[in-house]
Amino acid sequence: MGVGHLLSEFSGQLAGLVEGAAASTVQVRGRHARPASGTVFAAGRVLMAAHSLDHRNGLAVRASDGGVLPAELTGVDPSTDLAVLRVPGLAAPALQPSAEARVGGLAVSLGRTWSGAVAASVGIVSVVGGPLRTGRGPAIEQVIRADVRVHPLGAGGPLVDAAGAALGVATGATLRGLPLFIPGVIAWRVAGALDAHGRIKRGYLGISAQPVHIPDAQRSGTARDAGLLVVGVAGDSPAARTLLVGDVVIGFDGEAVRHHDDLLARLRGDLVGKTVPIEVIRGGDVRTLSIEVAEQR
Repeated sequence: MGVGHLLSEFSGQLAGLVEGAAASTVQVRGRHARPASGTVFAAGRVLMAAHSLDHRNGLAVRASDGGVLPAELTGVDPSTDLAVLRVPGLAAPALQPSAEARVGGLAVSLGRTWSGAVAASVGIVSVVGGPLRTGRGPAIEQVIRADVRVHPLGAGGPLVDAAGAALGVATGATLRGLPLFIPGVIAWRVAGALDAHGRIKRGYLGISAQPVHIPDAQRSGTARDAGLLVVGVAGDSPAARTLLVGDVVIGFDGEAVRHHDDLLARLRGDLVGKTVPIEVIRGGDVRTLSIEVAEQR
């Protein structure tokens, strides 16, 4: 089998991959702003980049077949810059999230142009890292950077793997020269919560804290060398019933806590109303206490 035949076969497979994913890549239109891209994540549901919204009303989605349908905004998550639209009558197939992004794996970025045509770029997953703080809420626990070109209107479009599953959703931002994507597993989780509740539930303890290094002499047998020093406790909060100013939080729900982002990432919405263990150093002793997680308002 010649090289030309192999290249031709690969080219055909790649074009087929793009064609399949393009059916789930739509154009989102607002009243005044330029159009943006969106990704169908469930029946009649579109995931897009929240910053592309110019207005909550007058939204419409143009599908791959050219049909334009009215859309309703159901929720926005500032932390991930994701928004969900409900689009009754949208028959486009939904993409499924890829279980894992592997550095070096094939990645194809898709978006919609001004005319609604599909735009695609192929490359590889370059970096899988995190957490990343966006400045609009808790840090995103993981982000993907890929060596692809995202179309100028491609924010909200999918990044797919060789099987056609969604590795991520384009943010429209770059980090150190590479386009930035919200991983599919995170984006689909956020999208499901926004579609169901219109917002993201986040846990709340009610503490003010600052990162501290724990000297060897004060570790009380624990291997943890850093934690969060509690410097304030809000009244009528979970922390007011459990923690004291001066405690050093070193663990939460079985995971180490070294920085604010560690704790914020673990205060997931599914923990709201539940009692979980919190590990602290108090008066020179390591203690495991129980704290009930409230909902952040």
